[in-house]
Amino acid sequence: MDAEHFFLILLLSSSLCIYVVKGLPIGTTTVNCAVGSEFTLGPVDERYEGEVEILNGIPTDNTVELVDYMFPEHLMFLELVYENGRTNATVRTKMALDADVITETGGELWYSVRCVTGQMNNIRKLTLNDLNDNAPVFEKKVYSNAISEIQPVDSVVIQVKAVDADISISHNRITYSILAPAPANFGFRSDGAILLKSPLDYNLVQNYNLTVEARDAGDLFDTATVLLEITDFDNLSPHFNHSHYQASIQEHQKGPFLSIQPEAIHAQDGDTGIDVAILYTISAVSPSKYLSNFNIDANRGVISVVTGLDREEIPTVTINIKASQQDDSRKTADALVSVSIEDINDNAPEFNKASYSVELLENTPKDTVIFQAMVTDPDEGGFVGTFRIIPETAPFSITSDGTVKVKSSDDLDRETVGNFTFQIEARENDTPHHVATADVNITLLDENDNSPLFGSSKYEGEVFKNQTLGMYITQVQAADPDVGVNGQVKYLIEFGNLEGYFVIDENTGEIKLNKIIPLEENRILRFSLYVTAKDGGRISQSSSVPVEILAPGASKPQFLLSTYQGSIDEDMEPGVTIVKVTFLAVIPVTPVTLQVLTDSDKFTIDSNGVFTSKVKLDYETQKNYSVRISISDGTSNDEATVVVKVVDVNDNSPVFATSSMTHIVPEDTVVSANITAVPATDVDDGSNADLRYALQGGEGKFAISSKAGMVFLAGQLDRETKAEFLLEVVAQDQGWPARSSTCTLTIQVSDVNDNAPRFSKSEYEVEVLETESVGQTLMTLAAVDPDEGTSGAVTYSITHQDPPATPAMFKLNSSTGALSLAQVLDYGSVKAYTLMVQAADGGSPSLLGNASVLVRVKDVNNNPPRFSLERYDIFVSENLASGAFVANLNVTDNDEGGFSNGYFIYTSDTFNINRQGDVFLKNDVTLDRETKDNYILQVVAVDQPKDGLSATAQLNITVLDYNDNTPQFPPLPDPIPVPEGEYSDMSPGEVFHILAKDSDLGSNGEVTMFCSSYSKLFHFREDGMLMVVGPLDRETKDIYDLVIVATDNGTPQRQNISSIRVSVTDKNDNPPVFSPDTYTTSILVREAKAGDLLMTLSATDKDVGLNALITYSFSSGDSPLLAVDGRTGNVTVASDLFEVTEDTVLQLTALATDGGNFPLNSTAKVQVSLKTVSLDEGTVFGSSSYNFSIPENEPEGTGVGTVQATAGSPLFQITYVLTTHTDLFSVDALGALTAKKPLDKETEEWYILKVEAVDSRNPPTSAVTMVRVHVEDVNEAPEFKEGTYKAKIFSVAPYKYPVVQVQAKDVDSKDSGRLEYSLTESSTSFAVDGSTGQVYVMSVEGLEGKMTSLLVKATDPEGLHATTRVEVDVQGSASSDVVIISLNRAIYDVERKVPEMEASLGRALGWTVKVIGVSSTSGGAFAVLRTLNAPKTYVSFIATDNGGVISAEDVIKKLWSEVSVLKAELGNVFGSGLELMVEEEESDDPTSDQGTVIALGLLFGLSLLGLMAMVTFTIIKFRKIKTLNQDPYKENFDIDRHGEAYRNDDVRVKGPEQERRTSRDNKTTQETRTQFDKDKRDNDSCISAL
Repeated sequence: MDAEHFFLILLLSSSLCIYVVKGLPIGTTTVNCAVGSEFTLGPVDERYEGEVEILNGIPTDNTVELVDYMFPEHLMFLELVYENGRTNATVRTKMALDADVITETGGELWYSVRCVTGQMNNIRKLTLNDLNDNAPVFEKKVYSNAISEIQPVDSVVIQVKAVDADISISHNRITYSILAPAPANFGFRSDGAILLKSPLDYNLVQNYNLTVEARDAGDLFDTATVLLEITDFDNLSPHFNHSHYQASIQEHQKGPFLSIQPEAIHAQDGDTGIDVAILYTISAVSPSKYLSNFNIDANRGVISVVTGLDREEIPTVTINIKASQQDDSRKTADALVSVSIEDINDNAPEFNKASYSVELLENTPKDTVIFQAMVTDPDEGGFVGTFRIIPETAPFSITSDGTVKVKSSDDLDRETVGNFTFQIEARENDTPHHVATADVNITLLDENDNSPLFGSSKYEGEVFKNQTLGMYITQVQAADPDVGVNGQVKYLIEFGNLEGYFVIDENTGEIKLNKIIPLEENRILRFSLYVTAKDGGRISQSSSVPVEILAPGASKPQFLLSTYQGSIDEDMEPGVTIVKVTFLAVIPVTPVTLQVLTDSDKFTIDSNGVFTSKVKLDYETQKNYSVRISISDGTSNDEATVVVKVVDVNDNSPVFATSSMTHIVPEDTVVSANITAVPATDVDDGSNADLRYALQGGEGKFAISSKAGMVFLAGQLDRETKAEFLLEVVAQDQGWPARSSTCTLTIQVSDVNDNAPRFSKSEYEVEVLETESVGQTLMTLAAVDPDEGTSGAVTYSITHQDPPATPAMFKLNSSTGALSLAQVLDYGSVKAYTLMVQAADGGSPSLLGNASVLVRVKDVNNNPPRFSLERYDIFVSENLASGAFVANLNVTDNDEGGFSNGYFIYTSDTFNINRQGDVFLKNDVTLDRETKDNYILQVVAVDQPKDGLSATAQLNITVLDYNDNTPQFPPLPDPIPVPEGEYSDMSPGEVFHILAKDSDLGSNGEVTMFCSSYSKLFHFREDGMLMVVGPLDRETKDIYDLVIVATDNGTPQRQNISSIRVSVTDKNDNPPVFSPDTYTTSILVREAKAGDLLMTLSATDKDVGLNALITYSFSSGDSPLLAVDGRTGNVTVASDLFEVTEDTVLQLTALATDGGNFPLNSTAKVQVSLKTVSLDEGTVFGSSSYNFSIPENEPEGTGVGTVQATAGSPLFQITYVLTTHTDLFSVDALGALTAKKPLDKETEEWYILKVEAVDSRNPPTSAVTMVRVHVEDVNEAPEFKEGTYKAKIFSVAPYKYPVVQVQAKDVDSKDSGRLEYSLTESSTSFAVDGSTGQVYVMSVEGLEGKMTSLLVKATDPEGLHATTRVEVDVQGSASSDVVIISLNRAIYDVERKVPEMEASLGRALGWTVKVIGVSSTSGGAFAVLRTLNAPKTYVSFIATDNGGVISAEDVIKKLWSEVSVLKAELGNVFGSGLELMVEEEESDDPTSDQGTVIALGLLFGLSLLGLMAMVTFTIIKFRKIKTLNQDPYKENFDIDRHGEAYRNDDVRVKGPEQERRTSRDNKTTQETRTQFDKDKRDNDSCISAL
């Protein structure tokens, strides 16, 4: 609303008010002076001012006057305005009209206008409207009353009254109320009476000051004050200041407690206005046998120890104290004093075992936990100290918690040292440094880490002609230093024993003859075997050795020819080889001697049969020599002749008798048969006339004798292939230069019966209905013979029928080849017949051709199907995947095709059955055993869609339990109470029965519960009862938030985690503690009077409730001159001290007793000096020193304690001044010390303060006291070193791959190992090691390219925790970034050297290397060339540079370029003999560059070098003999045999610049094998050839 509108409204409102108050006349009437008149005017609101009535008609001869009518007081409001002689007049107001004044007429104003002449009254009644213009008014401004605290509820406490002057009920009706803050104890009645609504308690409130209000309907009001004084009534029992007190004393000590909290024991009368004196007693002690150990001062409540206690026997004692009124022993109060017996180091630690015996696998990795030695110490806090191993040279270490681990894996070699004996020592940190030791015996168990070793690198044996089956040939022996099955060696012949001549004893290694070897005269059969020795380990280790066995035949040396011919040019220097003679002999088994018998002066022969000249020969002297030679082995001998021609000069060409000739040859002529001679002559002499013949043409079918010119058949002839050959015979002399001539020879081939008939097919098939009629032709067979005449005529017959039948089932027409049915068929009996048929030609002898005929009998559906079982009992797991295979229903049908065309009829919403009888779980269905655990299906098998026959079977499918349910906790109360106490494993306490249930079956439903926090204090009994097994002290910690875990025993294991709150309830285990323990004061007798306050006793109790309620009294030295207030501890003068005439010192013992059922108490000394003359001693403190404690981290203003000084007289005031540590503490006028800021126990544990007390004397006196303030430790939350940890991993990171290690420190302890790490929320991707803080990978599937945040929590043993954030960047990495290498080392050896291997690879490559997997399988299809049976471990890794992943291609290139560095680095890690290969998966693309095996040869093994040398030698040797289409070494080593460890049939080699793929042709024909065997034996027989 704008200002202009507001001003307009204000003007209108003002105008309206003026009209009402100063308005027009209320009425106009006429005066009747004759008879008078009576009118009613109005109504008009009170407070009206102005003209009331206009009077007309006044006679001019009469006058009028205003007079009262019945109520004279009404005229005070009116006046008449009139002038004589006028005919009108006006009645108007003299003051504002007020209806509240004329209450007797109910607001009606009466008056009269009287005519003077005639005295006639004109009566008027003016009706006034009452306005709410009067507020209620109380008759009094202050009301007061005294009431008893036992005043009945709903009774009247006091009556108040207010009056409203308005006359209308609607305006004068009054409502009473009590203004805030209004206590709930009181309420108003409508007539103004204040009622008591709830009971009063003098102890709580002694006075009430209420403000009451009277308000009318128009919200006009008045207020008044009500003062209520509550008087006390003796209706309450005494009460302690605290229901629970805590006290402590060192074990074995006597006297008052060292301290009592929260203050000295004190009790007082519950009726504080009466305050009757209190008496203290000990009502009980728990355990009760310690009752006599304590005493309490009856008046002061001070408890003292009479007989010392042993903490190891009883660490805490609970004292129940009672306070009772002196005048009424029935009025009592109880409090509890919990006494802690403080420990002194008086017990030595003790191991849980005197000796430990452990079996450990050799080669166990470093830091593997072996066992944990538990050390106990009866003293408080248990064992706190250090461990060490004696001697320190032992290959083991021990951690601070007693865990013995492997320190050096290399020293754990059972073959070197099989047993370790040492001691472990536990030494206390605190004096007197008690020591305990225990013996440890560790026995190493064998691991299969040694291969069998042969005693020789090669073994040999021989088999002679006297061979017998089972004869011993040789023995191989290998030793394995492992034990048990790991060291048990078995032998086998790996390859080379193709013919099966040999057998080896698998246990002894003896090689024996298994089959007689057909020996050959003058030949040595050589057999190269490879024997493998394998141990019996789970992962078998093996080694191989070659064994060569020689089998020589009988020795009978002989020349292959009787005469050998050779020639030599005349005048040649001696030593010319003339001829090499051939012979048979068993060399080197039986050596032979060759000799020249004649002309030995001119010729010689060596041991290889090489015949040479010894002198120059002369053609003119002698043209020919006939030399006799011999061979002998010492037993038998043979002779031959060597004809030597001396060669002359050549000058004539050879001449044939005719230049061409023709010859007919039958096609069946045997190979090597002579056909015809084609002679030539040469007129030269000697070698110049010595002709040699050669043949050209003939397609290799013919050959010619080089000397005789005889043409002979070299290859089989076949007229049907070729009937004529054109040859050219060449004759060449042996002169120099050689001369030659030619002759044409035509060979015509004549026919013979050399072709057998050949069927058009080798195998025939025909189908016949089983109902086919007899005689029906089934098919016609056809065979052809390419021979001529009768040799080509064919006759047919059946030679064999399978299965046989009599008579025969079929007939075959001998001339036409028509096959017909001879008997009725039955498909049910025989489904198929195989006939062997023969075709014979008419030659002599007749040749035969064979073929087979498969006659299939076609079925007619006359047999129903049959299930293999009438009932199938099938068991499946409930976690069966949707669509998974369940079972197969085997259905057979004797009809043709069996059940191949059949189908199944069934009804099921859960399972499907396909036509093959495979039962599957439906794709959209999953099983839940807890919902349904059994399915019964009736399945009908029908053998064909139309007119099919059927069979029925029942499927009973039982769903087996799978661990798919998590244990569930029942509803649990919050919190769960448990009384504090000294619990232990030997004396546990039951807390609450928690039974977690799992709806799975068997071990899957067996639930085990444990506490993952505070596990040293709480654990579960087998029946689910939560037990407390450690001491609980409410005063130290009253709430435990336990994390409980319920785990089932299934696989995979499932668990549920919940939290419960355990509340430790109080026991009276702390006695009250005075502060200080001595009170002193002085008073001047003449100035003292009864009731004067001398001092205030103060004790605290750490317990709560009644156990901390303290009652004060004097236990000894009680004096009638003094009195103590049991509740407040105020010590006052009990009576006038007129009888004291000399200085007197009163010595008393104050007793503070708590209110527990078994009250605890403590005492303090009280000294009061009664001075008769003066208090010249001045100001003194009640104690020369004070001991206070305050928990650390308490806020500013927290009280520390109170010091108290007296001036010797109440006339003087004391002022306290703190002179030290004023920045941290302050003291007020009452001596109360407070902390000015939070204190930190870890910064400073003790503070020594000086407090000075100065009195108000002139001159003043002062005193100083020392105050020791102990800052008590409060468990503080751990602190992480970093608020956020960041890490990067790759998406190929495997299970347990380390991500980052978070670390927190426990500010309360130097041992941060007490912290337990966990994730605040469960994660399927990451987990954290509870003891080390190592975050590792569970599975990062689906997180590629994402940032994942985790909250890791570190919790200390008291349950306080801190959290930090871990941000993990999962970087994408294609599989091509991963490089896989293989090492010929066992997997356990590789796993334990991963860090060293990463460092070595990193140094060699110049990048950061991270191993992401170690496995005994490659994970891909790799072709690997490796040593036979060598162990192989695959290592996958990635290389990074500045956070980026290096591609596998670049890594492999770097491997090539840094081969030498890589060899050196990895050799340092794994030693000599290492074979390392880089593996790469083979691509589906045949043209790709993948599938590569990069052989980095670190080959140092002597056995492999020997094998390579032997193979190389054999290759060279064999190639000299014969070149085969098939690689002979594949035959010798049987490389193509599948399943062997050694294969090189598909080797891929890839280099940085080129790539090639070599694929060996694996086809091998029997023909080639036979040829190879022959050539091999020929070679071994050392046949010498020209």
